[in-house]
Amino acid sequence: MAADFPTTHFELFGLPQSFDVDQEVLDRNYRELQRNVHPDRFVNASDQERRISMQQAMQINEGYRILKDPLMRGRYLLELDGREHDDERNTTSDTEFLIEQMELRDALADVRGSEDAFSRLGRIMDRIAADIDRLVGTLQGQFGKADADSLDAAADSLTKMQFFRRLQEEARELEADLEDEFGSGTSD
Repeated sequence: MAADFPTTHFELFGLPQSFDVDQEVLDRNYRELQRNVHPDRFVNASDQERRISMQQAMQINEGYRILKDPLMRGRYLLELDGREHDDERNTTSDTEFLIEQMELRDALADVRGSEDAFSRLGRIMDRIAADIDRLVGTLQGQFGKADADSLDAAADSLTKMQFFRRLQEEARELEADLEDEFGSGTSD
Protein backbone atom coordinates (compact mmCIF):
# COMPACT_ATOMS: atom_id res chain seq x y z
CA MET A 1 0.00 0.00 0.00
CA ALA A 2 1.45 3.32 -1.04
CA ALA A 3 1.51 6.05 1.59
CA ASP A 4 1.59 8.81 -1.05
CA PHE A 5 -1.72 10.50 -1.70
CA PRO A 6 -2.46 13.44 -3.96
CA THR A 7 -1.65 16.82 -2.50
CA THR A 8 -5.10 18.45 -2.87
CA HIS A 9 -8.61 17.18 -2.28
CA PHE A 10 -9.38 17.93 -5.91
CA GLU A 11 -6.53 15.70 -7.08
CA LEU A 12 -7.58 13.01 -4.63
CA PHE A 13 -11.03 12.84 -6.19
CA GLY A 14 -9.82 13.31 -9.76
CA LEU A 15 -11.62 16.64 -10.10
CA PRO A 16 -10.47 19.92 -11.62
CA GLN A 17 -9.57 22.56 -9.06
CA SER A 18 -12.74 24.60 -9.40
CA PHE A 19 -15.64 25.86 -7.34
CA ASP A 20 -17.94 23.96 -9.70
CA VAL A 21 -17.89 20.33 -8.63
CA ASP A 22 -19.77 17.53 -10.34
CA GLN A 23 -21.52 16.06 -7.30
CA GLU A 24 -22.18 12.70 -8.99
CA VAL A 25 -18.50 12.28 -9.87
CA LEU A 26 -17.48 13.34 -6.36
CA ASP A 27 -19.88 10.82 -4.78
CA ARG A 28 -18.83 8.01 -7.11
CA ASN A 29 -15.10 8.66 -6.59
CA TYR A 30 -15.63 8.90 -2.83
CA ARG A 31 -17.27 5.47 -2.71
CA GLU A 32 -14.53 3.96 -4.87
CA LEU A 33 -11.71 5.47 -2.80
CA GLN A 34 -13.35 4.33 0.44
CA ARG A 35 -13.71 0.81 -0.95
CA ASN A 36 -10.01 0.72 -1.80
CA VAL A 37 -8.66 1.94 1.54
CA HIS A 38 -11.32 0.91 4.02
CA PRO A 39 -9.60 -0.38 7.18
CA ASP A 40 -11.70 -3.57 7.11
CA ARG A 41 -9.76 -4.61 3.99
CA PHE A 42 -6.53 -4.51 6.01
CA VAL A 43 -7.49 -6.59 9.03
CA ASN A 44 -4.73 -9.11 8.29
CA ALA A 45 -2.20 -6.53 7.11
CA SER A 46 0.77 -5.19 9.05
CA ASP A 47 0.32 -2.48 11.66
CA GLN A 48 1.87 0.05 9.29
CA GLU A 49 -0.49 -0.86 6.44
CA ARG A 50 -3.50 -0.63 8.78
CA ARG A 51 -2.32 2.75 10.03
CA ILE A 52 -1.82 4.03 6.46
CA SER A 53 -5.25 2.71 5.51
CA MET A 54 -6.83 4.55 8.44
CA GLN A 55 -4.97 7.78 7.58
CA GLN A 56 -6.05 7.57 3.95
CA ALA A 57 -9.66 6.86 4.92
CA MET A 58 -9.59 9.93 7.18
CA GLN A 59 -8.11 12.07 4.38
CA ILE A 60 -10.78 10.84 1.97
CA ASN A 61 -13.55 11.63 4.46
CA GLU A 62 -12.13 15.09 5.13
CA GLY A 63 -11.72 15.85 1.43
CA TYR A 64 -15.24 14.69 0.67
CA ARG A 65 -16.70 16.79 3.49
CA ILE A 66 -14.88 19.88 2.21
CA LEU A 67 -15.61 19.44 -1.50
CA LYS A 68 -19.27 18.56 -0.93
CA ASP A 69 -20.05 21.79 0.92
CA PRO A 70 -19.92 25.04 -1.12
CA LEU A 71 -18.85 27.15 1.86
CA MET A 72 -16.03 24.82 2.85
CA ARG A 73 -15.01 24.29 -0.80
CA GLY A 74 -14.77 28.06 -1.32
CA ARG A 75 -12.65 28.49 1.79
CA TYR A 76 -10.44 25.62 0.64
CA LEU A 77 -9.95 27.21 -2.79
CA LEU A 78 -8.90 30.46 -1.12
CA GLU A 79 -6.51 28.50 1.09
CA LEU A 80 -5.00 26.81 -1.97
CA ASP A 81 -4.46 30.31 -3.37
CA GLY A 82 -2.57 31.25 -0.20
CA ARG A 83 -5.42 33.21 1.37
CA GLU A 84 -6.62 32.56 4.89
CA HIS A 85 -10.32 32.95 5.60
CA ASP A 86 -11.07 33.36 9.28
CA ASP A 87 -14.73 33.85 10.17
CA GLU A 88 -13.80 35.54 13.42
CA ARG A 89 -11.71 38.23 11.71
CA ASN A 90 -13.34 38.44 8.30
CA THR A 91 -16.48 40.50 8.10
CA THR A 92 -18.23 42.36 5.37
CA SER A 93 -18.54 46.10 5.00
CA ASP A 94 -21.68 45.75 2.89
CA THR A 95 -24.11 47.79 5.01
CA GLU A 96 -27.13 46.72 2.96
CA PHE A 97 -26.26 43.09 3.65
CA LEU A 98 -25.72 43.76 7.35
CA ILE A 99 -29.10 45.50 7.60
CA GLU A 100 -30.69 42.51 5.87
CA GLN A 101 -29.10 40.23 8.45
CA MET A 102 -30.48 42.30 11.31
CA GLU A 103 -33.93 42.24 9.72
CA LEU A 104 -33.79 38.46 9.34
CA ARG A 105 -32.69 38.05 12.95
CA ASP A 106 -35.55 40.29 14.06
CA ALA A 107 -37.99 38.29 11.93
CA LEU A 108 -36.72 35.07 13.53
CA ALA A 109 -37.14 36.58 16.99
CA ASP A 110 -40.72 37.57 16.12
CA VAL A 111 -41.68 34.05 15.00
CA ARG A 112 -42.02 32.68 18.50
CA GLY A 113 -45.34 33.70 19.91
CA SER A 114 -46.91 34.53 16.57
CA GLU A 115 -50.14 32.83 15.56
CA ASP A 116 -48.71 31.42 12.34
CA ALA A 117 -45.23 30.63 13.66
CA PHE A 118 -44.54 27.66 11.40
CA SER A 119 -45.56 29.39 8.18
CA ARG A 120 -43.62 32.54 9.11
CA LEU A 121 -40.59 30.45 9.94
CA GLY A 122 -40.99 28.50 6.70
CA ARG A 123 -40.94 31.72 4.68
CA ILE A 124 -37.82 32.90 6.49
CA MET A 125 -36.10 29.56 5.96
CA ASP A 126 -37.03 29.64 2.25
CA ARG A 127 -35.58 33.14 1.97
CA ILE A 128 -32.34 32.10 3.66
CA ALA A 129 -32.02 29.05 1.39
CA ALA A 130 -32.62 31.23 -1.68
CA ASP A 131 -29.97 33.69 -0.50
CA ILE A 132 -27.49 30.84 -0.03
CA ASP A 133 -28.30 29.51 -3.51
CA ARG A 134 -27.81 33.01 -4.94
CA LEU A 135 -24.42 33.25 -3.24
CA VAL A 136 -23.39 29.86 -4.64
CA GLY A 137 -24.10 31.25 -8.12
CA THR A 138 -22.14 34.39 -7.32
CA LEU A 139 -19.22 32.32 -6.06
CA GLN A 140 -19.19 30.25 -9.24
CA GLY A 141 -18.61 33.43 -11.24
CA GLN A 142 -16.06 34.84 -8.82
CA PHE A 143 -13.98 31.68 -8.64
CA GLY A 144 -14.38 31.22 -12.39
CA LYS A 145 -12.50 34.47 -13.03
CA ALA A 146 -9.82 33.62 -10.44
CA ASP A 147 -8.16 37.04 -10.57
CA ALA A 148 -7.17 38.87 -7.37
CA ASP A 149 -10.23 41.14 -7.32
CA SER A 150 -12.60 38.25 -7.96
CA LEU A 151 -11.00 36.19 -5.20
CA ASP A 152 -11.31 39.14 -2.81
CA ALA A 153 -14.99 39.34 -3.76
CA ALA A 154 -15.30 35.56 -3.26
CA ALA A 155 -13.89 35.93 0.25
CA ASP A 156 -16.57 38.54 0.97
CA SER A 157 -19.26 36.26 -0.51
CA LEU A 158 -18.06 33.41 1.70
CA THR A 159 -18.33 35.67 4.74
CA LYS A 160 -21.89 36.48 3.73
CA MET A 161 -22.65 32.80 3.22
CA GLN A 162 -21.39 32.09 6.72
CA PHE A 163 -23.83 34.68 8.07
CA PHE A 164 -26.67 32.94 6.24
CA ARG A 165 -25.52 29.54 7.49
CA ARG A 166 -25.66 30.78 11.06
CA LEU A 167 -29.14 32.15 10.49
CA GLN A 168 -30.15 28.88 8.89
CA GLU A 169 -28.96 26.98 11.95
CA GLU A 170 -30.80 29.36 14.27
CA ALA A 171 -33.96 28.86 12.20
CA ARG A 172 -33.60 25.08 12.40
CA GLU A 173 -33.15 25.29 16.15
CA LEU A 174 -36.23 27.48 16.41
CA GLU A 175 -38.17 25.02 14.27
CA ALA A 176 -37.15 22.15 16.56
CA ASP A 177 -38.17 24.21 19.61
CA LEU A 178 -41.54 25.00 18.06
CA GLU A 179 -42.10 21.36 17.15
CA ASP A 180 -41.33 20.37 20.73
CA GLU A 181 -43.65 23.07 21.99
CA PHE A 182 -46.57 22.57 19.62
CA GLY A 183 -45.99 19.15 18.09
CA SER A 184 -44.71 18.48 14.59
CA GLY A 185 -48.17 18.04 13.07
CA THR A 186 -48.79 21.79 12.87
CA SER A 187 -45.89 22.53 10.51
CA ASP A 188 -47.55 21.19 7.35
